[in-house]
Amino acid sequence: MALTATLYTFSIQLADMDRSVYADFELRVARQPSETEEFMAMRVLAYCLEYEDGIALTEGVAAVDQPAVWVRDLTGQVTAWIEVGAPTAERVHRGSKLAGRAAVYAHRDPQTLLAQIAGARIHRAEHIPVYSVERAFLSEFSQRLQRRSRIALSVTERQLYADVDGHSLATAIDEQRLG
Repeated sequence: MALTATLYTFSIQLADMDRSVYADFELRVARQPSETEEFMAMRVLAYCLEYEDGIALTEGVAAVDQPAVWVRDLTGQVTAWIEVGAPTAERVHRGSKLAGRAAVYAHRDPQTLLAQIAGARIHRAEHIPVYSVERAFLSEFSQRLQRRSRIALSVTERQLYADVDGHSLATAIDEQRLG
């Protein structure tokens, strides 16, 4: 018998002062059986840190031809391709060509990802950021997430402050470039 995804519902309050984005929304996330807690947590963070009109989660690790998160305009055209984890150079290249804007959110050591794809041909690699947060932060953040959680996120000067059901956490958002 095949395992099914577990549905999580997060009530999110977002205040991203760096981008002047302020929103309250509910986010439903289907965590696939093969998906780690940290990967799902980074998908949630990527969604929030990229939040704009037209943003959507895909099926995560189950999405073969889609990124973890993407943004579509009113015509359905993909305008942002956001990968989570350690995507292949081919996926990032394809997403950058398709959407014009791409980003990667590493849920593990970003240096490993950068080493794996070093020298690969990636469309506009110098414009593709690789974001990461401290491992201890991501571990605690992911462990605090329940099937229903209230999350408040604030971003200012590339510092991320999170409150998950009354537990406060903070980390820097590190940014590197593929190229």
